Amino acid sequence: MKQPAVLVVEDESAIADTILYALRTEGMQVETCTLGSEALDRVRSRRPDLVILDVGLPDISGFEVCRSMRTFSDVPVIFLTARHEEIDRIVGLEIGADDYVVKPFSPRELAARVRVILRRAKGASDSPHPSPMAQEEADFVHDTDGARLAYRGRWLDLTRYEYRLLALLVQHPGRIFARSQLMDLVWHDSLDTVDRTVDTHVKTLRAKLREIAPAGDPIRTHRGMGYSLESR
Repeated sequence: MKQPAVLVVEDESAIADTILYALRTEGMQVETCTLGSEALDRVRSRRPDLVILDVGLPDISGFEVCRSMRTFSDVPVIFLTARHEEIDRIVGLEIGADDYVVKPFSPRELAARVRVILRRAKGASDSPHPSPMAQEEADFVHDTDGARLAYRGRWLDLTRYEYRLLALLVQHPGRIFARSQLMDLVWHDSLDTVDRTVDTHVKTLRAKLREIAPAGDPIRTHRGMGYSLESR
């Protein structure tokens, strides 16, 4: 079985070495570099399965690296940064990151997040059509074992919290969830989350659903109340 290849873009050698050890212990092939420009070249030439990307790089902001990367690659990206402000997390997710880890962090937790994202990405590529054994709701198919969702016959490429949010709505069609409820149920392990995070994730989910069905908009906004999934 081919070992997953991970590129770590981090200019602090102590942190890079810690990540390197944690991921190699999990059986992954890991390369490191310290510059954003070098990271772009490596993604183009070597096509890693996942990139762990520090925001504060010496030459280019990690945000700018991710923006450039998204013009030619859909490789999963986990941002790694000392920043913890909500706006930074939102920017990272809006430009195409799959997850966001704030320093200091647990190497074991980071490795676990890497495994989940790699498993989800592999499942989406290996299974172009949803299995009939998955749970179905209207236009959606929910593979609970694989932690993935399909919309109108196509598997969605979702971040961790996008998956949690959409799965919750799919499991309860027609039910209106207030933002506070969604934060408690979806972001229960992220205590510094605020209302805007919910709105941002709904926005990115809608964009991904429109890529499949431009005329469809199954997520309903109920002003002053919250969000629901259209029940059919």
